[in-house]
Amino acid sequence: MAGTEESYSIVIESVTKIFDNRVKAVNEVSLSIREGEFFSLLGPSGCGKTTTLRLIAGFEEPTSGRILIKARDVTRIPAHKRDTGMVFQNYALFPHRTVSENVAFGLKMRKVSKAETQRRVNEALKLVELEGLGERRPSQLSGGQQQRVALARAIVIEPAVLLCDEPLGALDKKLRQSMQFELKNLQKKIGVTLVYVTHDQEEALTMSDRIAIMRDGQVTQVGDPLEIYNRPATRFVSNFIGDSNIFEGQARESGQGRVEVVTDDGLVLAARSDSAVDRKTVTVAVRPEKIRLLAEGQTADTDLSGQIESVNFLGDSILYRLALPSGRLILALAPNDGSREIGRPGTPVRVGWAEADGVLLSS
Repeated sequence: MAGTEESYSIVIESVTKIFDNRVKAVNEVSLSIREGEFFSLLGPSGCGKTTTLRLIAGFEEPTSGRILIKARDVTRIPAHKRDTGMVFQNYALFPHRTVSENVAFGLKMRKVSKAETQRRVNEALKLVELEGLGERRPSQLSGGQQQRVALARAIVIEPAVLLCDEPLGALDKKLRQSMQFELKNLQKKIGVTLVYVTHDQEEALTMSDRIAIMRDGQVTQVGDPLEIYNRPATRFVSNFIGDSNIFEGQARESGQGRVEVVTDDGLVLAARSDSAVDRKTVTVAVRPEKIRLLAEGQTADTDLSGQIESVNFLGDSILYRLALPSGRLILALAPNDGSREIGRPGTPVRVGWAEADGVLLSS
């Protein structure tokens, strides 16, 4: 594992969690999460991301492996003795208590003095922009305000690590997008390490410094949002994060990282590989927005002919479904920049992409 234990807020080493029904919810997961990082666990339902978060929090105990927070082995230490704050999807506020009493709960459990509690509660409410609402009850607040109370309650104890389990899942789309920016700004302002669980790809790409993609209890790829999106390692990651056109074929290396791939239906595709290709059958992914509709006289590293089958106007962009002579369908996403007319179904077209935009997948 790169780095030392002391250089990370959280280190997860070969952690496995098997439940009583013999389901291996987390399978040999290893992660190193940096100090002050916004780190997301992303994947479909049942992939193990929430279980991993609960293992960090101490709500579950690993079957094997160990977990360190600030270089301290907390694997067998109960949740209330770990230096973590938790924000749940349903907020878990006490309905019969005021906003201030909800925020103060963790401090009360830690037997912090009344004067210090009041100071820190006021400071936390100011950070989440809820000044003056301390005497209200949760039922008197909007969904977004309740979310801020839950955040204030988590950060008021000044945790080393803030853990968030789909905290924006109950909000409508517009409010959710607003809260994404607020949560990101708050995290950077207070400098806390934040581990965020979500199944929403756009949310993870928008907010995260780095993302771990999980599937079937394992981590399939870790990287920053640009790396995850532009250089997916596997077919699963490529399809889970946005849309991709997938091609399988035989590899013919052309040197200097360039790989030519010949598909069964006779297409010759250009792709990039950072390492030597040691297998004959390979898979190439190309994002729809990387595929350009070519005007007469334009060329590209990969140049294909076909016709428009259907058009979806999306406002800021236009999604074309194109049929190639073999019957293969591909997607191309063009910006609506007013530079050309929207093509109609049945119109012959040429499309292409740059060599660097053909991503060779490892599996």
